[in-house]
Amino acid sequence: MQHPELAAEVARRRTFAIISHPDAGKTTLTEKLLLYGGAIRQAGSVKARKAARHATSDWMEIEKQRGISVTSSAMQFDYNNYRINILDTPGHQDFSEDTYRTLVAADSAVMLIDNAKGVEEQTIKLFKVCRLRSIPIFTFINKMDRTGRDPFELMEDIEQVLGIRSCPVNWPIGIHGDFKGVYHRDTRLIELYSGGDHGQGQVNVETISIDDPGCPAKIGQSYYDKLIEDIELLDVAGDEFDLDKILSGQLTPMFFGSATNNFGVEPFLNRFLSYTKSPTPRVAEEVGPIDPADEKFTGFVFKIQANMNPAHRDRLAFMRVCSGVFEKGMTVWHSSTNSRVKLAQPQTFMAQEHETVETAYPGDIIGLFDPGIFRLGDTICTGSPVRYSGIPLFAPEFFCRVSPEDSMKRKQFLKGISQLSQEGAIQTFKRPNIGREEMIAGVVGVLQMDVLEYRLKGEYGVNITRENLPFRFVRWIVETPKPIDRLRLTSTTAIAEDRVGRPVLMFENEWSIRLAGENNEGLVLAETADRMTADEME
Repeated sequence: MQHPELAAEVARRRTFAIISHPDAGKTTLTEKLLLYGGAIRQAGSVKARKAARHATSDWMEIEKQRGISVTSSAMQFDYNNYRINILDTPGHQDFSEDTYRTLVAADSAVMLIDNAKGVEEQTIKLFKVCRLRSIPIFTFINKMDRTGRDPFELMEDIEQVLGIRSCPVNWPIGIHGDFKGVYHRDTRLIELYSGGDHGQGQVNVETISIDDPGCPAKIGQSYYDKLIEDIELLDVAGDEFDLDKILSGQLTPMFFGSATNNFGVEPFLNRFLSYTKSPTPRVAEEVGPIDPADEKFTGFVFKIQANMNPAHRDRLAFMRVCSGVFEKGMTVWHSSTNSRVKLAQPQTFMAQEHETVETAYPGDIIGLFDPGIFRLGDTICTGSPVRYSGIPLFAPEFFCRVSPEDSMKRKQFLKGISQLSQEGAIQTFKRPNIGREEMIAGVVGVLQMDVLEYRLKGEYGVNITRENLPFRFVRWIVETPKPIDRLRLTSTTAIAEDRVGRPVLMFENEWSIRLAGENNEGLVLAETADRMTADEME
């Protein structure tokens, strides 16, 4: 079937992720974008954990209790004829692996920075992942309602720490807790903000030209003089706006605002949507780039989430549409099973709110009902099979021996561990010579262990015991010069297998890794591993 509207639908899609260090206000900004998009009528306060309202994108109970985002949420809404797909990623570093995977599904990223703290550690890690993929990065300097660093300092911080040039699109008026508004360099207009509902509704805006004779009196002479001085310095010393450099990831446009108060959110959204790209071609193995406007439907699974609604024991595979038109009930080829499957009950999201979707276009994020067949990195397509490059496993850094408190619940324990492993929430390992009872859980961050324990109890009715293990590194064995049990290793190094039976070495320190290479010529180790297909797993 031909869809003449395909090119137009692709052109109006915008799919992006929001990245930041914890507590920079990412979930708040996400919510305010939804507010301006008309997707929600009133913004809930993320900080009011004891209140009935919680951030729209935080749906898991543990997130509501702790006030942090621990899983990536997908939200879709319309704004000014754009169809927007926001991927709200975990800010906490313990859940960075989920963020790495989610960035694979994004066409651009919004980098949120706290104006008092500048570039922080987790921002650096996530920025590097974006940079590897050369995706456009848009910077929003948040919390301008509080006293913060000088904007020129923040520009220097971005350029020196991240190694990317910056170009302010607007400029703040008032940086010492007296934030009044922003000056738009492209239009020479000043937006002054006011609003008294603590950011729950859209803010009142008054606009005046910087060339208006009444401007100094309107914003205050001292603020006007400082603004003129800053503009002159920016024009002389700053980088020029260059959209080609922005879209190739070489230059980041900067915006200033306060997500809490809604100051500067709407002008950021409008300019971001006009600057950023519609869905871009994705590279398939042996075929090369596939144009989104290609009528052949393709997509890939980048996230699996079980029990979004514990009462229904549901399990969803999050798929990004890459090309063609997705239609409810369509039969497609599925890479893991190498067979045709019918896609039933497809859904779009507004956090925990689901809606059945009839059709979807490139850039859209669809939730597929998963009977247990989908794996991270799976390709789904019509016509002749193609495969998009898989999503790698990242090496865990913390390890626990886990077991059920009640041995009668081992069956539920194994089911829960297996499903959470398939989601990518944890990785599991076994040491063959220890016995079937031992199960090792590996995670990128310690807090993931708390989530594992919480979810096993809440979703599978299993209490677990945890015993921390001393390992800090796992490496997959790619090539070995001799049988693994005859390798010369330190006494603290353990031989194990991952969930699909591939051999790994578990190390306590980097010295042990180095020694393994030196003592076993021809031993090749890898920090990441490709995910296996169902056939290979069997």
